[in-house]
Amino acid sequence: MLTSGRLALAVAALLVFAMDPALSTAPAGEGGPVSRRGTYAGGSYLIEVPAGWNGGLVVFAHGHNGHEASPLASHLAANGYAWAASSYRSGGYRPDWFLVDTLQVRDLFIREIGRPRWTIIHGQSLGGHVAISSLELHPGVYQGALIECGVTDGVTVADLFLAYQAAAEYFAGAPLLDDMARPDLAARVNELWLPALGEPGHYTLQGRRFDSVVKHLFGGDLPLRLQGLRRRYVPNMILFRRTQTLGRAGSTLHVQYRIDPGLGVDEDELNRKIRRFAPAAGARSRETAPVFAEPTGRITVPVLTIHATGDAEAPFSLEQAYRRRTLAAGTSQLLVQRAIRWPGHCSFDGTEREQAFDDLVAWIERGVKPDGDDVLAADVSKLGLRWTPIFHPDDPARRR
Repeated sequence: MLTSGRLALAVAALLVFAMDPALSTAPAGEGGPVSRRGTYAGGSYLIEVPAGWNGGLVVFAHGHNGHEASPLASHLAANGYAWAASSYRSGGYRPDWFLVDTLQVRDLFIREIGRPRWTIIHGQSLGGHVAISSLELHPGVYQGALIECGVTDGVTVADLFLAYQAAAEYFAGAPLLDDMARPDLAARVNELWLPALGEPGHYTLQGRRFDSVVKHLFGGDLPLRLQGLRRRYVPNMILFRRTQTLGRAGSTLHVQYRIDPGLGVDEDELNRKIRRFAPAAGARSRETAPVFAEPTGRITVPVLTIHATGDAEAPFSLEQAYRRRTLAAGTSQLLVQRAIRWPGHCSFDGTEREQAFDDLVAWIERGVKPDGDDVLAADVSKLGLRWTPIFHPDDPARRR
């Protein structure tokens, strides 16, 4: 529960967004559109400014192996908003670097175009890690965030997949994690793991036990979770190896494994016997590696997220974990989350994204807080009914 002081600060912040003329009055447009491309210390960049720019700026932080073109580009141009984006300086999973690259492209925009009246950071997948870290570590730079299919709870994504791999090893009875750097790891997964567990839809008994653990790790009995898991079932076994920066930060020391009753496994025994992993020394230090430290939930501006229920690449439980952090920090009133009933990762319909963006702008400019889902609901099977425009063929909601 919010203390009265925290509540007063939150209300005051929203009133600033709603009433400050500098935020609510668009500057006069000057000349025609601007379209710039170039290189800078953070890689290559794109800047797009429409004719009659209304002063709003969206900085896009793309996902792993993504590209800098904003998926909102057409919608932004049609409504008078500018956008900017970075390619990032490299590939790989380095949100610590990419956070700086994104800040630099905003500074570049200010130097070359002018200071916006507000800036929203739009993070997609890995860009969600960039966005949340930016808000927590650099408060005041951005006035809002839109995060889709995002790594919303930061380093927790490494914990989840390390826990996934440890559970796979435990139920397969094969020492798959003795050396995650070995070049034949993928072959060992196929030879030792798949025969022991089977695959979604064709599980062995051990596979059904593993699937129950994964269900709880990834957020519960969510709509279309199995359809999404089929796409990531094997790739997740070799994701974020311990030789990589994010993998080194992963930890299962705090993970409480859960398993459904009736599968012949004692949950306490499972938690005693499963192999545990600690992060490498300093890998998630708040002092030396803050982007890889656990998030705090201390946000100061509106955040709106959209996330597919069947996402097994950035599991929905990342949304649940960050909701809990904001509740503990007393900032949950600044977080609105929407579930989309769909399998897969970052496969949203444009209308879902555009509605979320428009609702976020109304929240920032006029104080109209949008609706969302209760991602911590006891029954997660009903999440996303309001926000999903087209139901998947396998979704029971389609037959209602």
